[in-house]
Amino acid sequence: MIVKYFATFCLLPFGHFNRRRQLQSRLSSRMVGEPNVKSCKMDLTLGTHNGVFHCDEVLACFMLKLLPQYKDATIVRSRDQAVLDICDIVVDVGGEYNPARHRYDHHQRTFNESMSTLRPGKPWKTKLSSAGLVYHHFGLDILRAVLDNPDDKDMLDNIYNQIYEYFIQEIDGIDNGVQMFDGEPRYRITTNLSARVGRLNAAWNAENEDQEKNFEKAYAMVGDEFVERVVSAARVWWPARSLVLEAIQGRHQVHPSGEVIQFPGGKACPWKEHLFELEKQLNIEPTIKFVLFKDINNSWRVQCVPVEVGSYICRVALLEQWQGLRDEELSSVAGIDGCVFVHATGFIGGNRTRDGVFKMALKCLEVRDKAKSVSS
Repeated sequence: MIVKYFATFCLLPFGHFNRRRQLQSRLSSRMVGEPNVKSCKMDLTLGTHNGVFHCDEVLACFMLKLLPQYKDATIVRSRDQAVLDICDIVVDVGGEYNPARHRYDHHQRTFNESMSTLRPGKPWKTKLSSAGLVYHHFGLDILRAVLDNPDDKDMLDNIYNQIYEYFIQEIDGIDNGVQMFDGEPRYRITTNLSARVGRLNAAWNAENEDQEKNFEKAYAMVGDEFVERVVSAARVWWPARSLVLEAIQGRHQVHPSGEVIQFPGGKACPWKEHLFELEKQLNIEPTIKFVLFKDINNSWRVQCVPVEVGSYICRVALLEQWQGLRDEELSSVAGIDGCVFVHATGFIGGNRTRDGVFKMALKCLEVRDKAKSVSS
């Protein structure tokens, strides 16, 4: 069963600290969680900074509280070093990265760690934020907690990679100001999780807005999205791997070139990340250019394989003269019966039958091969 975790709100007991009176006067920020609880026994404290909050420390706090050892910890939001010094674990503040002391800040000038430096063999070179640091040190245990201790180590390792590459790395990059690419973007993305967290902070001109309540909202939103992504990776993304592998292994039965694959039964599934990884593992050459599958209306699709995940550039695109055309006009231009559409960018097309999409893929390969022979 998947359990969603939320912070417990209670006033921090300082009876076991020698400096209780001094620290109580310093502790200006409230704890995070349920209001109006006057006292509770709490042995562990999780420190982060107060004031404006960001996606990385909100996620870091949420992930830590998924773990059995920190699930009952109180979140303390303060920049007072004396307060932070007595916290059992501190993220995103304090100017120290020291796993032995459970200090996970990334703002100090000397910090330049990435997954590739802390986990040799991993490809990611994006500088880590507090979220990435927590995920590096505790990620596998966090995933086990969300997924109820799965036995499949291969699944867990692959989900660890998938969640970092397509979820947490984005948060690391945004928080550290790492550009996605060189040059000016054609448009800005302002609907990502980090941006949504940012908009939950108190407005500059708001009066008497409760910033701690805003932090609670961000915590719930980030936590829901994280758990949803992990569960989806386990239940939806990972099971598709076996279908993609079967399609790759049977590619020469689809076409002698091995450049066209069809999923078993024509069933569509999440395939791109699996295909690229399996191509590398199996040393597939030539690489796969087209994928055939059914859509929800039982007609067929031919989709071009991009040069990399997330790219709009295809290894071989559907023919330019087909792009943007539909139905009878497309069938006439293509010389293939039953055509339904080809996207204006040429990355996907449709036909009423499997034979139709197969012919569309083959014609594109033939045109490519003719162009190669002419140029050589």
